[in-house]
Amino acid sequence: METTLLSFSSSTSLPYQSYFRPANPFSVSKQFQKPTSYKPISIQSAISRNKKEETVETVKTQLENCYLLAAIKYTGFTVKQFQDLRRSLPESSKLIVAKNTLVYKAIEGTPWQALKPCMKGMNAWLFVHTEEIPEAIKPYRNFQREKKLESNDFTGAVFEGKFYGPDNFKQLETMPSRAEIYAKVLGVLQTPAIGLVTTLQAPARDVVMVLKAYVKKLEEESGEQ
Repeated sequence: METTLLSFSSSTSLPYQSYFRPANPFSVSKQFQKPTSYKPISIQSAISRNKKEETVETVKTQLENCYLLAAIKYTGFTVKQFQDLRRSLPESSKLIVAKNTLVYKAIEGTPWQALKPCMKGMNAWLFVHTEEIPEAIKPYRNFQREKKLESNDFTGAVFEGKFYGPDNFKQLETMPSRAEIYAKVLGVLQTPAIGLVTTLQAPARDVVMVLKAYVKKLEEESGEQ
């Protein structure tokens, strides 16, 4: 019986070679290659920048109709303590925690820039939207004593463009109320001329309040007649 031998050209691949050829362990399929255009860092930076801009705008908004801006040492506060403190404040006050750099960016170039000495450490910022400064400060003082947070004191404040540091902060807390100033001024206006001269030598703010009180008193008297 004659046997026929089949021969194949060396350039011809056997059918099974394309299916059983071992894969190169050092090659990476294009299907699993990481896209070169993926940039998570840029996205995170954009989000961070937006948050910073929102904080600056929030501070600027709070500065509208603001009479006093004070810094309180924030280090050591617990979340619950901060929430309790916020609830204890009157509607005329707003407490915000923000980085010093962002707050300074909002106040730079304004009379509030006098608060620059407080731009260190961690601060909570108290915005007071009333002329009754002592009454606005009192809630935090009460909270500070109740929670025994002696180290979390005021680090400074700005009122009428003037900076009050920890050493002279007491001046703000002992300021007379509007009602007390009115009563005192009206009493002075009813005394001899020397009393009026003394009043006119007082700070401009007090003189303005005196005149307002006097005008109001005249309007009330005329309305009763």
